[in-house]
Amino acid sequence: MDDDRYGGDVLSGDWRSKGRKLVREVALERDMVLEDPASGWAGAVVRLEAGNVELEDWKGRTRSFPATGQFLLEGELVRLGRPGAPVNRPGGGGPGSTVPFRTPAPVAAPLALDRPGGAARAGGPATGRARTASGSFAVERERARVALPSRIMVEGRHDAELVEKVWGADLRVEGVVVEYLEGVDNLAEVLEEFRPSRDRRVGVLVDHLVPGSKETRFAEAVMRGKWGAHVLVVGHPYVDVWQSVKPSRLGFREWPTIPRSIEWKHGICDALGWPHEEQADIARAWQRILGQVRTFADLEPALLGRVEELIDFVTEPRG
Repeated sequence: MDDDRYGGDVLSGDWRSKGRKLVREVALERDMVLEDPASGWAGAVVRLEAGNVELEDWKGRTRSFPATGQFLLEGELVRLGRPGAPVNRPGGGGPGSTVPFRTPAPVAAPLALDRPGGAARAGGPATGRARTASGSFAVERERARVALPSRIMVEGRHDAELVEKVWGADLRVEGVVVEYLEGVDNLAEVLEEFRPSRDRRVGVLVDHLVPGSKETRFAEAVMRGKWGAHVLVVGHPYVDVWQSVKPSRLGFREWPTIPRSIEWKHGICDALGWPHEEQADIARAWQRILGQVRTFADLEPALLGRVEELIDFVTEPRG
C-alpha cells in the first residue's frame, strides 16, 4: 500500500500541525475576494456549483476550485462554510448555492524527472523529450515518493507558490515538502522546533541576502549555531521574490526602484499603475505576476541556481 500522507501538495508539510488550532471557517459570500494558496489565483466569488467555487480575477477570467479546500482571505488561511445567502450572480447559469459540497477527485500522480545532462533523480533514463517547467526531462508513469523528513523552507507564501509553479513536479517526485516561515525572523525558532539532523536536513531560501542586510545577519547566525551542520541557507539579492520574475515577461524593461520609506509591494504596484489600496489588490498583483511565469526561463538566474542548490542539499543521499 502506498503511503501518501502528503497527497500531491508540496506545500502541505504537517510536522508542526498536530495539536494546532483548526483553520477558521468563514461563510461563503458573493464577491468575497479569495486567493488559492497553491496556484496564486485570486478573484471574487461569482458562483458555487457542484462543490466548486468559481473565482473571477481582475481581467474577468474565471477559474473553479474545490470548495472543500483552503483559501487566503485578506492574508488569513480559511476554509469555506455554507453560504448564508445565494452566491451565484444573476445570469450566472444556475440558482443560488444549494448543492452540498463534495470531496474533490484525487490529484493525478506527477511525472518523474531526468535532469538535463544527468540520470533521472527518480529512476531510469528519460523516455521522451517532454520537459517540466524547471527544465527537467519528464518521464511518465512514475509515482510521487513518500515525503522525506528533510524540508525546504522559504520566507513567505509568494516564494512558496513560485517554487511550486516551476519546481513542483520535481519536488513531488523527490518527496520534498516546502514550508514558508512568514519571515526570516522566525527561522531560529522554527529550527529549534524542527531539530535538524543528518537525516532531517533543512534548506532555506531567503530574500534580499546581500552584505549588511537583516536577512544576511540572521542567516549567518543560523549557520554558526548548533544546527548549522545540517542547514543550508541561500538567498537571492532581490528585495522580494517578485523581482526574480524577468520584467520582460510583464511588459517593462526593469523593475522600478522604490524608496525605502515606502512599503515595497505597494510602491511597485503604484509605480506600475496597478491598484494597491487594499491587500486584495496586492494579492491580485502577485497573481498577475505569477501568471506570466511559464518555465524556469522566465526567472532570473540568481533565483534558479539557489533553488536547485537547495533541492540537491535536501535530497543528497544519507551517509
